[in-house]
Amino acid sequence: MGVVDRLDRPLRDLRVSVTDRCNFRCTYCMPREAFGADFAFLDREELLTFEEITRVVRAFARHGVRKVRLTGGEPLVRRDIERLVAMLAAVEGVDDIALTTNGSLLPRKAPALRAAGLGRVTVSLDSVDEQVFSSMADVDVPLARVLDGIEAAREAGFETIKLNAVVKRGVNDDGVVALARYAREGGLVARFIEYMDVGTTNGWRLDEVVPAVEVVRRIDAVFPLEPLDPNYTGEVATRYRYRDGGGEIGIVSSVTRPFCRTCTRARLSAIGELYTCLFAAGGRDLRGLLRGGAGDDELAAAIGGSWLGRVDRYSELRSAATAAVPRVEMSYIGG
Repeated sequence: MGVVDRLDRPLRDLRVSVTDRCNFRCTYCMPREAFGADFAFLDREELLTFEEITRVVRAFARHGVRKVRLTGGEPLVRRDIERLVAMLAAVEGVDDIALTTNGSLLPRKAPALRAAGLGRVTVSLDSVDEQVFSSMADVDVPLARVLDGIEAAREAGFETIKLNAVVKRGVNDDGVVALARYAREGGLVARFIEYMDVGTTNGWRLDEVVPAVEVVRRIDAVFPLEPLDPNYTGEVATRYRYRDGGGEIGIVSSVTRPFCRTCTRARLSAIGELYTCLFAAGGRDLRGLLRGGAGDDELAAAIGGSWLGRVDRYSELRSAATAAVPRVEMSYIGG
């Protein structure tokens, strides 16, 4: 049984943050000046257990969720994450389990994740230039380790491996063609994401946004492109394929071409808060229900009620006024 919000958008996708911790300090997500050595991350007992996450996912499946993506923070720093994957793979109705990672831990995790039932992997990779990569990730991890992680995912048997690159003007925009070439040569799908004003700590400025049309133009000049139809209604990335048959790319244009009207995503924070928008200020506490003895019907009713009342469309309304409203950090609920 499905549920639709007040703008007639169905609930189909759930992003589950399993931790607020990350071993990178990407400047557009967890800048070191805000998430330094003294930052107070969540205690383990505050996090939802795997059993609690599975209960929530099962309740979401009752409302039509078919796709679950594990995020963070960095989801692979959560111990035994492959056990959660196996638990979710057994949830009736869920037929697509994916994970977004920075790739640094994939060399040792990819086989177990695949064996547990993970279907797809997306690796955040903002540049294939060592210096630019290091500057944006702001961590003492070599680019080669991430590339090794991508190769490990390929060897583990993942058929679809995507790369996510956040494009910032004057930082990595001159490397979009090189990244597209790397993905194209490796049979990967590169997705270029407009730099967004998620949270309040990344210092977002509109003049640092590289519009999607500019990214497409740069790549098309070297590798001619043509548009593709969406795979499904509500797909976030606009798709283009290489005219010579060499694969495809995706463009996520939340700033210049908002897709709020077709958004089918809900987000679950690591402590069990339900967010109905990436740019939300607050969420609905599901952990309190879980640990307060609520039954499955009560949990499902809370989820359905939250979605039924949903009117979120931040990107369509983005302005100086909305920019002043507090927003949850991306590292807290995933991208």
